[in-house]
Amino acid sequence: MSQSGDGDGRTQVSLAELIALRTRVGRAKLAPLVSRAARSGHQSSRLYGRGMDYAESRVYQAGDDVRRLDWRLTARSGKLHTKLFQEDREGSLLILVDTHVSMRFGTRVRFKSVQAARVAACAAWYAARAGERSGVMAFGQIDSLLRPIAGSRGALCVCGALAEWDARRPAERTESLVDALTRVNRLQHGASRVLLISDGFCAEASARQRLLDLSRHAAVGVLVVADALELALVPAGRYPLEHGGEREEVVLQSERQRRDFQRAIGAGPAQLGELAKSLGLRCSTIDTVADPFDAVVGVLGARRSA
Repeated sequence: MSQSGDGDGRTQVSLAELIALRTRVGRAKLAPLVSRAARSGHQSSRLYGRGMDYAESRVYQAGDDVRRLDWRLTARSGKLHTKLFQEDREGSLLILVDTHVSMRFGTRVRFKSVQAARVAACAAWYAARAGERSGVMAFGQIDSLLRPIAGSRGALCVCGALAEWDARRPAERTESLVDALTRVNRLQHGASRVLLISDGFCAEASARQRLLDLSRHAAVGVLVVADALELALVPAGRYPLEHGGEREEVVLQSERQRRDFQRAIGAGPAQLGELAKSLGLRCSTIDTVADPFDAVVGVLGARRSA
């Protein structure tokens, strides 16, 4: 795969496909997002209310409201600056993408790693349309961070990062989910919302406390990416599997063999799903065939009022 991210969309991430998801999101009617601001009381509030108390100015970023330009600071510095107000609710979405070796697996249409990138890109376009910043952090065999950026530029940068990371040679050391969540809790990058995308095989029991800590400061959602073999019993038969260049055939005839196989291969997605639900986090499971949009809306969309 080239460094441009021009992959086949099956075993390698296609940058063109990630960018094209913008149209998929653009056609949909979106419900207003609800975000938990990192402030005293952790009150949930709709995006975006504007208070009258000026807080600060920062360099203009694509997607900022031009009506909030700070013309005095712009004139002094020669660079566009935007005013921020004390009660602004400028949402910021940080997407955590699992890049462990278990993600490079798939028996239907595409690898889990490719589907995870599609889900992340869809989430970034969704956030951009809703007026949120979006950023992405990879953990596992790739350890990289793109800080949240406003507007369509932010979503484009997320797409570019996902394609570049997929093409990169993996590091010898892998970062666990616990370490990744510790990094997010320590830095947070101003995120009011965090979306974890993983197949769950990295979900150690110790990740529970890290997720709980993170959920106290941000709205946390979980999207579990799983292959069809990990979600349901397969018909009796012989199944060729390839890993690390080695090809083996798994024979599954009896119902017990098939159940044991499904229980073992589906342990990761089941564990992460149960962990998220036990913490009250919004969670959805998506296979490698499905359109990612509905799953993203299910986790990031506004809750219906009771």
